[in-house]
Amino acid sequence: MNWISTFLKSSIGKKLLMGLTGLFLCTFLIVHLTGNLQLLKHDGGLAFNTYAVFMTTNPLIKFVSYGLYAIILFHAFWGLYLVMENKKARPVQYAAYNGNANSNWSSRWMGVLGTIILAFLILHMWNFWAQYKFGTTPYTQYERNLATGEVTFSPFTGEIAGKMEKYVDTERNVEITKVKDLYSVVADGFKAWWLVIIYVISMAALSFHLVHGFSSAFQTLGVNHKKYNALIKNIGVGVFGIIIPILFAIMPIYFLLLNH
Repeated sequence: MNWISTFLKSSIGKKLLMGLTGLFLCTFLIVHLTGNLQLLKHDGGLAFNTYAVFMTTNPLIKFVSYGLYAIILFHAFWGLYLVMENKKARPVQYAAYNGNANSNWSSRWMGVLGTIILAFLILHMWNFWAQYKFGTTPYTQYERNLATGEVTFSPFTGEIAGKMEKYVDTERNVEITKVKDLYSVVADGFKAWWLVIIYVISMAALSFHLVHGFSSAFQTLGVNHKKYNALIKNIGVGVFGIIIPILFAIMPIYFLLLNH
């Protein structure tokens, strides 16, 4: 097993860990975005709140989540460690060094971009995840007409077992859902313009971070061929650099405009 330890301590081994964890987090972003886009549904938060309950109660999802948290922290601090190692290896810049000629802007500022994203994640978890898990998140009762699909909702002040209770009222032909209302916490949070600005700036940082990180990960894995490079670059820029950050940024902007 010594060869594993030796490999992981090598320059390529360190970059490989960074690349693999980065690609895993790219996959997570797609899943997370798909769930969060339910915030934009015009159902008073029913779909999003149901999704939130599933993500926080399903045993398999909960197990994967703990691993995800560990990978996020590892990726962030491992990246900062590699940045510091690179600086130690070359403490004095070359006199005629031209950064623009040797690398793009995002690659030179990956450490800074990663730090911004890490700070954002801490803020994001505190604002929503911590409030949902440990705060006084309200409950809402939804009634969905099974014939028309129309959804009505109102605050629920009674008691239920757990985060959600769902049943069908056959006499009125409605599906009743009583659920912990994370949607209202999100909507109230994004009434603050300064928080929306922080989210938008953080998504810009994520964009630049992903544009470089996505293609760099494939190069580290040895996927560097003229047949695939253009496709990888297009996915990195188009999907992870533009589409995903913009869609994430749209959500806080949507609620800010909705509340004003």
